[in-house]
Amino acid sequence: MDQRGLVERAQGGDHDAFAALVDLSIARLDTAARLILRDPELARDAVQETFFIAWRRLRGLRDPDRFDAWLHRLLVNASLDILRRRRRRVIEVELLTIDAPTTTDTVGAIADRDLLDAALAQLDPGHRAVVVLHYYLGMPLPDVAQAVGIPLGTAKSRLHYALGAMRSSVLAEPSASPAAMAGGQPA
Repeated sequence: MDQRGLVERAQGGDHDAFAALVDLSIARLDTAARLILRDPELARDAVQETFFIAWRRLRGLRDPDRFDAWLHRLLVNASLDILRRRRRRVIEVELLTIDAPTTTDTVGAIADRDLLDAALAQLDPGHRAVVVLHYYLGMPLPDVAQAVGIPLGTAKSRLHYALGAMRSSVLAEPSASPAAMAGGQPA
């Protein structure tokens, strides 16, 4: 059965249809939440909260074809709520590879990932959510805007600002050169 059919059945109270929708989307939501929250435990809480809210509000979803965008919006809101409640908590980072790179320079790849992770960590959670949804999950900007609940122009602006801030952060990093990261001397 297609997603629209599952959504319509779940709106009618079918628990099995909702469970099938959860199975289809849980991995993507967990990845997005981990990247936004930067903590696997908080990410699990956000995903659980998202599905709880989704089940309670599913009957109010007017367009079953927009279920994924609606679900991502619920996830972003749940993630930002968690961040607001835990603003002063120390954040631990666990990076998961979405697509395994085909590079043989593992030291350089780790250093690049660490630089990117540090730049992403410095972003405001709202800007980080736009970057994660667009670049890590591959969502088009109109879908990102709808998922976050902002106008398309604001999503474009946040993405532009976030990329500029990340670029500045990476370029300002004193150990940003591959030779310095690998511990070698420049040629």
